[in-house]
Amino acid sequence: MSLISKLARVLANHRGATDAARSYNRQKPSVVMKPKTGYEDEFSTVELILKSGAETRGVDAFALSLIKAERQARRLLTFLVFQSPAFGTADGRALRKTLASSKQVFFAGLIAGIDALAPLTVRDLVGPEYDRLWARFVEFARHRNKIFHGQLTVVGVRRNQLLQNVHDIQLWCESLGRGGVQELGYDGFDRNSFRKSTIGDLSSRLRIQIGSHQDYVTFLRAHMERRNLSKAIPNAPEAGN
Repeated sequence: MSLISKLARVLANHRGATDAARSYNRQKPSVVMKPKTGYEDEFSTVELILKSGAETRGVDAFALSLIKAERQARRLLTFLVFQSPAFGTADGRALRKTLASSKQVFFAGLIAGIDALAPLTVRDLVGPEYDRLWARFVEFARHRNKIFHGQLTVVGVRRNQLLQNVHDIQLWCESLGRGGVQELGYDGFDRNSFRKSTIGDLSSRLRIQIGSHQDYVTFLRAHMERRNLSKAIPNAPEAGN
C-alpha cells in the first residue's frame, strides 16, 4: 500500500471517529451544572475537625459551623447593602463598623435583613429544605448557649446529634450559597462582600433602597434588631447572652 493510500485511510478513520463522537454528544442528555460556590473551601476546616478523631470533634465542629453560618449571613447582608448606588469602595469600612456597633443584631436579625432587602427571601434561596432547617436552627441556638456556658450535659446532647447538627448547618450554607450565586451573584463565602454584583439590575430590584449611612442605621433598627423580630421571623432563634 502506498504512503498516500495509508494517509487516506488514517484520515477516513479519523473522520469516522469524529462523526461518531459528534453523534453521541448530540444524543446524550445535557448535564445541569450547579452554580459554583466557595462552600468546600469555607468548610474545609470543619472537615479536618470531623476527620481528626478528637474526643471533642462534635462540639468543636458544631460551634465552628454555627460561626460560619452567621458569617455567611452577615456577608450576604452587607453585600446587599453595598449594592446601593450611594456606596462605593471607600464606604466599606464605615458600613462594617455600622453593623458591628449594633449589639442587638444576631443570626435571626441578619436573615430578617436579607429578607427585607433581597428580591427573593432566604426561604426562596435555600429551597425546599428551608422549613426543616430553620426549625433546626432554633434548636441549635439552645445547644450553642449551653456549650458557651459549659452546660452541654444538661441538655444531654450526644456526639452523634452534634454531628447531625453540623450536617444540617452545612446543608443550609451550601443551599443558601448556591441560591445566592444564582439569584444575587454572591454566595456569602468570599471574604470581600463589599463589591458590586455581576447581576446588573440587582440594585434596582432591592425591596428597600438604602441611600446613606443614616438610612442603614435606621434599617438595622427597624428590621434587624432582636426586639423587632417577632413579626418578621416568628420563632426566631434566640441569641446567646
